[in-house]
Amino acid sequence: MYMVMLILHKMDECTPVLDAWEETGVGGITILESSGLGRMRKARDQSGMPLMPSLSDFLKRPEVRHRTIFTVVDSEAWVDRLIEATERIIGDLERPDNGVMFVLPVYRAKGLRGGQERSKYK
Repeated sequence: MYMVMLILHKMDECTPVLDAWEETGVGGITILESSGLGRMRKARDQSGMPLMPSLSDFLKRPEVRHRTIFTVVDSEAWVDRLIEATERIIGDLERPDNGVMFVLPVYRAKGLRGGQERSKYK
């Protein structure tokens, strides 16, 4: 088994990526809101909020959040499908600031069956 994790840098790509992952037939996808230390520091250094900020000042602040999406799959074939589905939506993951995807071995897991059974794309 493998855990596939994707850290999306562009929040507006989250729903299309989730749809693409679901279409592969994978179930049990988890989504977390996350932030990277580098982006948080950069945003803090550039924020320079005025003493009396207006609504437009808040709206101009840079977005520092990401979405981290992960699932556990049974085989490398599933990993390949998820990589292909992801890159079809966001493009080559080797491009800067496009996202980070990695795969970890899972030696033991319990409770995964429910997510697979709920998958609507079996």
